[in-house]
Amino acid sequence: MEHIEKELKEGIKFHQIKTDKFKTNLVAIFLTTSLKRETVTQNALISSVLRRGTQNMPSQELISKELEEMYGAAFDCGLDKTGDNQVLKFYLETINDNFLPPLGENMWKVATEKLLEIVFNPLVEQGGFKEEYVNQEKENVKQRIEAKIDNKAKYALDRCIEEMYKEEPFGLYKFGYVEDLDKLNAKNLYEAYQQLIKHCKIDIFVSGILNDDIENEVMQNENIQKLQARKPEYQIPNMQLKKVEQEKVVTESMDVAQGKLVLGLDLAIEKEELRYHVMLYNSILGGSANSKLFQNVREKAHMAYVASSSYVRYKNNIFVNCGIEIENYEKALNLIKEQIEAMKKGDFTQEEIENAKKGIISGIQAIEDEQDTQVVYYYGQELSQYQMSIEQYKEKVMQVSKEDILAIADKVTIDTIYFLKN
Repeated sequence: MEHIEKELKEGIKFHQIKTDKFKTNLVAIFLTTSLKRETVTQNALISSVLRRGTQNMPSQELISKELEEMYGAAFDCGLDKTGDNQVLKFYLETINDNFLPPLGENMWKVATEKLLEIVFNPLVEQGGFKEEYVNQEKENVKQRIEAKIDNKAKYALDRCIEEMYKEEPFGLYKFGYVEDLDKLNAKNLYEAYQQLIKHCKIDIFVSGILNDDIENEVMQNENIQKLQARKPEYQIPNMQLKKVEQEKVVTESMDVAQGKLVLGLDLAIEKEELRYHVMLYNSILGGSANSKLFQNVREKAHMAYVASSSYVRYKNNIFVNCGIEIENYEKALNLIKEQIEAMKKGDFTQEEIENAKKGIISGIQAIEDEQDTQVVYYYGQELSQYQMSIEQYKEKVMQVSKEDILAIADKVTIDTIYFLKN
């Protein structure tokens, strides 16, 4: 696997991931912009409206028909919150030309042109998006926002983040807010789209068996030609130290059969290379089935149905997630705190460290098994401006010592405790 990148224009990058591991080629376009309260909802709606039609393919039915004629090519789009950025993602996967009968037409070129058209040449009527599409997608986005309470575990995590980052970009919900949808119409949403395309960071990825002409074909595409250079408005993740004066406790009541307990932990680290140490710390604390949270809170004490932790690299946070009996709140919380203190005291073995390393290495190796995972990996490097090969990544993990993990444990503080109960 080889990754080559080139800046087509300022703020617009083209990435080639050369690999012969797959029979498919993947084209992906990421639009990255700063998370803001005033734009988060409109950007979520833009993501939904763009998939509805283009100037040359003015409906989803026509887009689907075109994809079907491309031997069943698959199109997908999504929306992410990555650090203090909102990311609109678009994917198109197609069979590689090497596995098709000679057609006289470059499937790579066709796929790239189709995706560039979807993102950069949307259907416009009377100076705005198609009103019917906007109204339908407003309802879809509204339902998605309102449905966030359906998954109680995810809701509890989102609420913990919201409380930790009140009045800050990372506290925003990536799909936005229902009250903002009423302000949006076909015309002002299209104006918002034009501003987004003019100012956002644009990354175009192609992955697969690539020919030497692919870069030139992208450069010459009419939709790329019309894009202007820009100083992109997005946030480069940086290691910011948060000073926790006192842990905050937030309790919320809802009709739930099981309590959801989330602890938001802050990490007082400033160096990018320390994230490998954090990965090991998190794995031992709650990131695997052999972790302290899983073994001691769930298996031995039977205090939780679920007990795990996850590391949010771009914000220097670890989130502990537990599903518990509501009456066991105090006992479960104390037991979780005991595991955090045990890590500070070095109460973990070399065998636990080695098992954690094996699990992380296995996850790193899996990056090369899926094209979209490869794209996300290199996008993460692009966003953080920290380049590293897969082999270097594995080496960094293997070099982490017990002393390194102890140093991380000493920098962990509890910021917010969120409990969802009935």
